[in-house]
Amino acid sequence: MSDHHTHVQEFFGARAADWDTRFPDDGPAYAAAVAEIRLREDDRVLDAGCGTGRALPPLRAAVGPSGVVLGADLTPAMLEAAVRAGRDREGQLLLADVAALPLRAQSLDAVFGAGLIAHLPNPAENLRELARVVRPGGTLALFHPIGRAALAARQGRRITPEDLRDEANLRPLLAGSGWDMTSYVDEDARFLALAVRRG
Repeated sequence: MSDHHTHVQEFFGARAADWDTRFPDDGPAYAAAVAEIRLREDDRVLDAGCGTGRALPPLRAAVGPSGVVLGADLTPAMLEAAVRAGRDREGQLLLADVAALPLRAQSLDAVFGAGLIAHLPNPAENLRELARVVRPGGTLALFHPIGRAALAARQGRRITPEDLRDEANLRPLLAGSGWDMTSYVDEDARFLALAVRRG
């Protein structure tokens, strides 16, 4: 396991038990972001870096009982918290690295990634892996329940020009990884970038 993986597991493992109670009001933002993906009944969707699975209920509601909902995370303690919260009833949980997903090529209609991009060790390569598992024309949603400025303030830092979520950085990063950005919103109340998998 790489040092990056160890760091991610240690960071999130130490916070998993009270993660949901730290951010109790995020549910509506997750539901609104999922609605913007425009999933259809029977679609197959992955929550990449699913954490405690907060996106799984709205994803399940969007694809219906016959759709497929997967949640993949690198940190066992986060998946355990998802199970304790009953979110494993909404989708199948996978202990997996989003940089090397145990999924067939073009097997999904969409990927949802909440807070994901900041934790990717090799963003271009990792976004290519997400493109690999999504069919041409499928959707990627990169989401955070608060915007970049609000998140930086919460963490006691300032936004830098190198921030991957800055539109000027994210658009070419996605383009080089098989995605075309179709929508970009960065407000205090949310961050949401949508992209379509090129054919």
